[in-house]
Amino acid sequence: MTALLTIAVLVLVAIAIWQMTKIFELSQIKTDNSQIANDKDNKYNGYLMFAFLIFLYGITIFSFWKYTKVLLPEAASEHGGEYDSLMITSFVIIFIVQTLTQALLHYFSYKYRGEKGKKALFYADNDRLEFIWTIIPVVVLAGLILWGLYTWTNIMDINDEDDPLIVELYAQQFNWTARYGGEDNVLGEANVRMIDIDRANVMGLDESDPNAGDDIIVKELHLPVGRKVNFKMRSQDVLHSAYMPHFRAQMNCVPGMITQFSYTPTITTEEMRLNPDVVDKVKRVNGIRAEKAAQGLPNSEPWEFDYILLCNKICGKSHYNMQMKIIVESEEDYNKWMAEQQTFAATIASIQE
Repeated sequence: MTALLTIAVLVLVAIAIWQMTKIFELSQIKTDNSQIANDKDNKYNGYLMFAFLIFLYGITIFSFWKYTKVLLPEAASEHGGEYDSLMITSFVIIFIVQTLTQALLHYFSYKYRGEKGKKALFYADNDRLEFIWTIIPVVVLAGLILWGLYTWTNIMDINDEDDPLIVELYAQQFNWTARYGGEDNVLGEANVRMIDIDRANVMGLDESDPNAGDDIIVKELHLPVGRKVNFKMRSQDVLHSAYMPHFRAQMNCVPGMITQFSYTPTITTEEMRLNPDVVDKVKRVNGIRAEKAAQGLPNSEPWEFDYILLCNKICGKSHYNMQMKIIVESEEDYNKWMAEQQTFAATIASIQE
């Protein structure tokens, strides 16, 4: 009821303002009904363009000051550094060009605003200027594109060198499941048509495949630091996207096909929790949650940083909550955790009993 009354009041206020505007327009005595801009119009437009220039860069400076703290910390993957360098370089070039061109555009609109008796100076043709403003963007963009292709090729170089860990990420509305290849580090065959909930075969593994027996299915992703990981991704229902922001990794999960992505984690979860940017973020988040706790609101328990796997495609009403924790740890801790997990064959056997 309160919301309805608020909307009604806002509508009435808008109507009142509109009516007052019409009355103001009718009350003005127009001495000049010409549709051609005069010196006064040009002057106002020039001042407005200059004012907008000041506003534009004021809001830009404010945004840098206010919101840079919400950016991601340093990349936690081997390829992440090169990825960040490419992105930052692109942003710097774009920002410099945007700053200069927009400043000149708005300043010239103010400085060279129309005045009676003044004619605009123009060039019918200038080969030198056309060459400059054509060749510079071509060279810069070509450099960025070539660098981007080189970086993309390196990132997408998925191979079996260096004994990579093989992990499957299985997406479904609205959760993630991870599957490890077990002792042989080979994933068994799987198909959504083989899903059998009654037998705990939630990923559709082929029970007749000998490689599937030692596969390990979990709801929490553990990765050994310093070891390459080849991810194979599937989707059960709709298009999802496996997004691991701290590792600068993302790949679509497409129903009916297997997509792949590879990276090497370089920073453990415990080490990242000591990163100054992460420490500051945890402090700010827990400050907000402490205020919520004082008011008795939900989601107010203290938060601890963890790497996270998210879905970056709008896959349905609970898309926002489709996530899984990622723990990067030493090889020793990873092996210890892996030894505690139950294999697919053992899970099937326990169901049959």
